[in-house]
Amino acid sequence: MSVIAVIPARLGATRLPRKPLRPLGGAPLIVRVWERVRALGVADACVVATDSGEVADAVRAAGGDVAMTRGDHPSGTDRVAEVAAMPRFAHHAAVVNVQGDEPFVSEAVVRGAVELVTSGQFPLGTVSCAADAASLASPDVVKVVADDRGRALYFTRAPVPWLREPADAGDAAAHAALARRHVGVYAYTREALAAWVALPVHPLERVERLEQLRPLAHGLAMGVAMVGDAPAPGVDTEADLAAAERVYAAMRASDDTPRAVAAPAGGWRAYAVPATPSRPDA
Repeated sequence: MSVIAVIPARLGATRLPRKPLRPLGGAPLIVRVWERVRALGVADACVVATDSGEVADAVRAAGGDVAMTRGDHPSGTDRVAEVAAMPRFAHHAAVVNVQGDEPFVSEAVVRGAVELVTSGQFPLGTVSCAADAASLASPDVVKVVADDRGRALYFTRAPVPWLREPADAGDAAAHAALARRHVGVYAYTREALAAWVALPVHPLERVERLEQLRPLAHGLAMGVAMVGDAPAPGVDTEADLAAAERVYAAMRASDDTPRAVAAPAGGWRAYAVPATPSRPDA
């Protein structure tokens, strides 16, 4: 099953103005993300989806492929769906959506989502990792509960599953194994992606502000792969960008291609650049 990676990018971010074009390691952030996704070798093709001529010019100058999209999309998923429906991409049966602010996204994360779809197990795929106490307590960190087959049951900002009897060692061990933090990379069959964006906004989606609840509420099956390490956070603020620059410089100085960086749920502020940078995920 041929796979295309689509990286949605827009200039409208408020916390980090003109985010896709901000420099990281001497090149625009969106170019670093495109380079990273291509280097993973998970997808057969990689394209940046944008409504900005400036973003398109930056990606093309680096040798990347660009798909120009409408400017009125309410979400990155809608932008990705527009690209997937373009005739020149019709031969790709599966699509993976990687956010344009994740320059250190890991192979394990992207491959985990993609293989749930390309294996025929699920029409939709995403990823999770273990959730620590800080993750569970934070409404900024999305949690996911899955069934025994790996099918997503629910996504929420609340601390679920709830540990009712913390004094019971057996319950505590079970809770630790079940608590999962969502990692926001998605894979889809072309048909499932088209079905997702055609659905009306669901009340659960509106209440939690989580668009992935829309397909779940309407009965579409989404698989959830489990990866071992918490992923590096996305670049959302000036502080994030400064920290990412330090990580990138440290990796480049050690002759390691900047690839995957694991970080705790606390974000870049909780991350310390290691003396010997991490090698790519296996």
